[in-house]
Amino acid sequence: MELPEFRIIDLVDILLFAALIFYLYRLVKGTAAINIFIGIVIIYLIYEVTLFLKMEMLSRALGAFTGAGVFALIVVFQQELRRFLLMLGSTQFTSKRRFLRQLRFFKEDIDSNSGVVDEIVTACKRMSATKTGALIAIKRDGSLDFLKNSGDTMDIVVNAPIIQSIFYKNSTLHDGAMIIEGNKITATRVILPVSDNRKIPQRFGLRHRAALGLTERSNAMAIIVSEETGQVSLVMDGAFESYEDMDDLADKIKTHLD
Repeated sequence: MELPEFRIIDLVDILLFAALIFYLYRLVKGTAAINIFIGIVIIYLIYEVTLFLKMEMLSRALGAFTGAGVFALIVVFQQELRRFLLMLGSTQFTSKRRFLRQLRFFKEDIDSNSGVVDEIVTACKRMSATKTGALIAIKRDGSLDFLKNSGDTMDIVVNAPIIQSIFYKNSTLHDGAMIIEGNKITATRVILPVSDNRKIPQRFGLRHRAALGLTERSNAMAIIVSEETGQVSLVMDGAFESYEDMDDLADKIKTHLD
């Protein structure tokens, strides 16, 4: 059996395919869909081997299976596909912002974001000291209008005392999440979708699950202040982000908002 000629474009093809599989794996890692994803990859690799070895009967059977399974995959991986498309769109948009930032077109937005983040982190630091539970969703590129309808519409300039007063335990607005868009608090008492990830540690409560659910379904980031421990957590892209101190937390948020 003669091996086909290997071209540079074949190497590029392999690398791009490997990158696609890697990013898809990152999206489903830690979810119930990971086992299905691994099974699909194995079946596809076997299918490619049968084609290469010209095993016609087995390759036809596997080809029919993979062809009919496309529609099933759309249903099974609905949330993961949504996150993947959001990731692609936000990556392209972010690169444009970085290019325009060099031309100083976004200087006012950056300065505004910096001030807003400082106010948010200051409020979280104070609420952490008093163990006041809080859940804050910060819009990035995508729209959060599909969530705002579940809460109370607001139009308040972001500042630390306002955030603290909203999440004060005797406040009528402390339940649910707060949505921040730009320098404005645009909604309170918002009901967020809860993540169905079964690998979330049991020590995390409903606020943490809601934050993960939000970032799995949108490009927003979420900040949680635990009512039990006072710990402040940052969640992005369906995962918890580590940080060293509150200054580092502020820097991370600013970086991902730029």
